[in-house]
Amino acid sequence: MNYFMQTAIDEARHGMDHNHGGPFGAVIVKDGEIISRAHNEVLRTNDPTAHAEILAIRQASELLDRFDLSDCEIYTTSEPCPMCLAAIYWARIRTVYFGSGKEDVARIGFDDSRFYEIIRSGNGSELSRINIEKEKCLELLKRWEKKPDKQMY
Repeated sequence: MNYFMQTAIDEARHGMDHNHGGPFGAVIVKDGEIISRAHNEVLRTNDPTAHAEILAIRQASELLDRFDLSDCEIYTTSEPCPMCLAAIYWARIRTVYFGSGKEDVARIGFDDSRFYEIIRSGNGSELSRINIEKEKCLELLKRWEKKPDKQMY
């Protein structure tokens, strides 16, 4: 058994046993060492973004004092959902090890297929998207472009 995946599984069990959320755990590893571990905490926090991968990324970034985790890898008990996958990309993590697949978790009620369909089609018909105050918001972009001490991420 892979030690890092076993640790992610243990995290998932802990979260389930304490009714923190679904059966999901994640571990971030840097240079062969675990630097963060987390489990799903959606129910405990009433935060729909409190997925194991997101929480592990937040912990790792805080510990390393940086947002670029390109020298890390993540072990997660299930294939990351679209939100978590996007966070993994934003963190620049290059390798994801996962256990169960999206079809496996869909069978027990964690079906992300509508999100994948929205991504594929580019049509978020369930969501009203109304563009307002564009000029005022573009002023923010212009201000950012001129900001001498900006840091890109």
